[in-house]
Amino acid sequence: MTPSPPGASVRRVVSLVPSLTEAVAAGAPELLVGATDWCSHPAGLDVLRIGGTKNPDTAGIAALAPDLVIANEEENRPQDLDALRAAGLNVLVTEIRTLDQALSELERVLVRGCRLPRPDWLDAAEAAWRDLPGEAAQRSAVVPIWRRPWRVLGRDTFAGDLLARLGVRNLYAGHAERYPRIPLDELNATAADLVVLPDEPYRFTAEDGPEAFPHLPAALVSGRHLTWYGPSLAEAAGVLAAAVAGAR
Repeated sequence: MTPSPPGASVRRVVSLVPSLTEAVAAGAPELLVGATDWCSHPAGLDVLRIGGTKNPDTAGIAALAPDLVIANEEENRPQDLDALRAAGLNVLVTEIRTLDQALSELERVLVRGCRLPRPDWLDAAEAAWRDLPGEAAQRSAVVPIWRRPWRVLGRDTFAGDLLARLGVRNLYAGHAERYPRIPLDELNATAADLVVLPDEPYRFTAEDGPEAFPHLPAALVSGRHLTWYGPSLAEAAGVLAAAVAGAR
């Protein structure tokens, strides 16, 4: 990102990441003029929809003349970000693989990028994850994110870091790939204590997740709490901990 001149105002923002859309909208929805089709929070957000995270309408975004476009190095494609820069737009690209990165990048987006005051929910999120009760009981898990083919969390992921802080050890955290493709029979042959099943990007339910892991307790969790980095972080620790503890 090319830093804005000191004191420069930011009045028009396009977000290419659902988490970041919610983060901006929580304090200054009037700044947002464009967001992806997948930006579902907050409900009723009235902005121009500019396509998906992987296929945004770059010409349409340029036509909106935003002061800032906010993106993520994993969720958005380099060629789309390059096209936006070539159109003369200021693009802020986040990298978020851990909770600590998420907290620092959120401050960079909101305070330095959008010129907003530091939000109270960011302080609440830091406190919630800092003040986790005691040493969590260690449980090992497989964490699918897709089926047909089956893919799971591997190394170096934000969701994996959150789970680790709650005492859940991802059995594929040492895999060479970040989202490896693993056959279902191999997943079922692991020595996992449970399976963690989020409702995004694949929408796992009690009908199409736990039935594939008949011998493992299943924790069905909100993908927004497990994979989004925004206002949901303030409650995510408690929500995820309860889901894991209640896995049956």
